[in-house]
Amino acid sequence: MSLRVAVQMDPLENINIAGDSSFALMESAQARGATLFHYDVNTLAWQSDGTPQGRITAHASPVRVRRVEGDHFAAEAPRRIDLARDVDVVLMRQDPPFDLGYISAALLLDRLRGTTLVVNDPREVVNAPEKMFVLDYARFMPPTLVARSLDDVREFQREHGAVVVKPLHGNGGKAIFRVEADGGNLSALFEVFNRAWPEAHMIQAFLPEVAEGDKRIVLVDGEIAGAINRLPGEGEFRSNLAMGGRAEATTLTAREEEICAALGPELKRRGLVFVGIDVIGGRWLTEINVTSPTGIVAIDRFNGTDTPGRIWDAIERRHRDMAGSRG
Repeated sequence: MSLRVAVQMDPLENINIAGDSSFALMESAQARGATLFHYDVNTLAWQSDGTPQGRITAHASPVRVRRVEGDHFAAEAPRRIDLARDVDVVLMRQDPPFDLGYISAALLLDRLRGTTLVVNDPREVVNAPEKMFVLDYARFMPPTLVARSLDDVREFQREHGAVVVKPLHGNGGKAIFRVEADGGNLSALFEVFNRAWPEAHMIQAFLPEVAEGDKRIVLVDGEIAGAINRLPGEGEFRSNLAMGGRAEATTLTAREEEICAALGPELKRRGLVFVGIDVIGGRWLTEINVTSPTGIVAIDRFNGTDTPGRIWDAIERRHRDMAGSRG
């Protein structure tokens, strides 16, 4: 592969290469012969040139990666590059939160449509926030409420007992709270949530099955690439690896395969190449992660697979198709 790839992500010096999916993607691309650039989303810029597309640039460093702990990359001095002319692919991999900054950057990258392939498709990332897109598949979800009113939440809790409350646009298992059936501290919690976030919040019936793990299933261009089961750490109900959870090998249930079959064609149609979905108890879909999905390193470690390679195969196909459509 001789693609020129710009990776929009957080600082490389801060990542944990043992499990970082973005690093694994960069390593895989480099092994295929790609030229890599790294840039911070804060350097992304649009300048008028008389066309709606404009000139979209970033201050990017040519970079090479290596799997050496503490010495895992070598970067040249950053320079301003034109994302329509100087690269073939942009990987949008900065971590959420999915806020106005994230949305604005995605909408700028959307103006590269037809000239540079952006993965995941930035317009569809805007259209598919993790905890909103999943509402299209409510038939697979646990009992769920999206609301800001404490009265609505109390009514929901009276019906479903213990609940989990989480920010609508949170990430990494942060600020997720379990409230017992008696509703203790619910009022105080909602005061904090309503002050911290202007949008509604997500409330779901607590699923005791979470003690047995929260499965991350990765889909590549709509096809199942693999899965891991994430078990909560001691004293936790959250199973996110960033929150101290641990991963184990797993297989898919018939219900999980049904969920993937329902989602797959729509993910592919939207240009959501790399997606991670979360399923609890083998049957409850809770999130569809499209912004910066993770989990591929652990999946490959357990299964002996090459998920980064599979993702690049899909990207290369899409890039060829885009180039072909330009004639």
